[in-house]
Amino acid sequence: MAKPQSDLNFWLMSLSFSIRDFFSPRKNILKEVEIKEGFHVLDFGCGPGGYILPLAHLTGKSGKVFALDTSSMAIKSVKTVIIKNHLPNVETIHSDCKTGLPDNSIDVALLYDVFHGLNHPDNILKELHRVLKPHGILSVTDHHLEEREIVLNLANKGHFTLAKKGQKTYSFSKTRPIH
Repeated sequence: MAKPQSDLNFWLMSLSFSIRDFFSPRKNILKEVEIKEGFHVLDFGCGPGGYILPLAHLTGKSGKVFALDTSSMAIKSVKTVIIKNHLPNVETIHSDCKTGLPDNSIDVALLYDVFHGLNHPDNILKELHRVLKPHGILSVTDHHLEEREIVLNLANKGHFTLAKKGQKTYSFSKTRPIH
């Protein structure tokens, strides 16, 4: 994934996300993805967990949320959200790429505000392609990149094709199998 950040940087990022989330609730962004009860969702690069609570509610008791990050502070932060809000349908994954999830097991993968900082984006796109179900959606947003950069970076790799553009997100569908 991206380079590790210091504790201070993580704390500052978490604070800025809290302010952002107050003015622009994450559940409003997630509406564009049309996540339904029973879905299995992977939040790749979950950070401090701003999407975790709304995802847990959207997927319901029959769904599952996987929060993946390379930062141990992010994982700790998400575990606090899980405990504080009694979220049995949320699991953390501490990794920089490999999810450990079965092939074709995820309905929606979120790649929110992390693509610009990935060290090995091709490896991560392959992993996301692997875990997404045949009709699964890769939802992407990254305020560090322009629309053209997002679409070109994902569609030109050959793993995904743009399916829908929302106000804040881009939904990509799987193209062909990767070997």
